[in-house]
Amino acid sequence: MNPFEMVIGIVLIVMVANVLKTRYRAKHGILEDGTGKETLAVPVDTAETQRLREDVRALKERVQVLERVITDQRQSSDLSLEIEKLRDR
Repeated sequence: MNPFEMVIGIVLIVMVANVLKTRYRAKHGILEDGTGKETLAVPVDTAETQRLREDVRALKERVQVLERVITDQRQSSDLSLEIEKLRDR
């Protein structure tokens, strides 16, 4: 093995090791900032996020109620139209 092949082999080994290392970190949620400090990518559940979650939950409930009211109105209006048709006969 000549020196050129040895250099190419070392470079390939280092590149593969870095790819595997990055893949492992991404899989386990490990982040690295610009200074090289590693941290876990765990979402922090602050009071603001809790408040926003409650708002979303309340809005979903309102949408469900509105959907129910709309569908009930359609059924009752269809029923009232049928009753009017029967009266006209």
